[in-house]
Amino acid sequence: MDLSRNQALGEIAADAALERRDFLAKAAEQLHRFLDANAARIEDAGGLVLIDEDPDYLAVAPDGSFRSRTRYQDDNGEWVSETEVIDSPSELVELYNPAEVFAGFAEAARAAAGMGEEPTGAEELMESAGIAPDETVAEEGYAVAADEGTYAAAADAWAATNAEEAPPADTDEAAARLYDLALSFQERSQESEARLIEQFESGARPLAGRVGDLMIIDDEDERLTLTGEGRLVAEVVPEDEEGRWRRLDSAADLVEFYDPTDVFGDVADALADAFPSAIAEGDGDEGEGDADEAGDGDGRPTRD
Repeated sequence: MDLSRNQALGEIAADAALERRDFLAKAAEQLHRFLDANAARIEDAGGLVLIDEDPDYLAVAPDGSFRSRTRYQDDNGEWVSETEVIDSPSELVELYNPAEVFAGFAEAARAAAGMGEEPTGAEELMESAGIAPDETVAEEGYAVAADEGTYAAAADAWAATNAEEAPPADTDEAAARLYDLALSFQERSQESEARLIEQFESGARPLAGRVGDLMIIDDEDERLTLTGEGRLVAEVVPEDEEGRWRRLDSAADLVEFYDPTDVFGDVADALADAFPSAIAEGDGDEGEGDADEAGDGDGRPTRD
């Protein structure tokens, strides 16, 4: 085999690896949008079993996380079951074909609604959401709304209808409702921030492998790292657990302690320090003061 042929094959392998990373990143973003748009419906349904074909099992929980279970025979011939919690779409698309995941959602939703195996109830569902059948187009084997805003508007209308309550009887009831509402929006805010972290990780994955593990923060009570796989992981000592380190492996864990704005700024600063010749002087300085004001001055926001 001559050198030119080896070089050509190497370029094919490199291009294929880049395309695979790009595909997984886009698939994760698409799944993220789908889960975000249907979060309330999934919660109301109490979760759904997407795949139940021995030995494979995949289910989505009411909070939008996934449970994967596989069975295999060990060296002694004994059957062993393993269950894994998958918190992010980027992890899920590494393990499952995205097309099969969406097909699982479609079949599980129809089964839960008592529909037939074929999507015979699709028009009725769209009409109930205020979407006419002619407002959809066929794309990659399934129907999608011609205007994504139509689904969002229908979801908002549904939420508004179900949120109607009688006026509060007194000040205490009004205060209690406001308290619950504030906590609800706090949770929703953290969920949005977690999705932002996951989107960054999806975009960073094809690049971080070249850079390798990068220490972002290394203090006596916290350590934050961007791994070579493009994941942000951290260890912190919570204020109420002094002396005990807690590992933050998921985006949902990270946003309990970090503001994504500060994290992204810290990543940029660490890259500029580690690769000064690659980062033009002055890049990323804009808004640095504002970012520090949002936290506690050292890049670590205070979250009570």
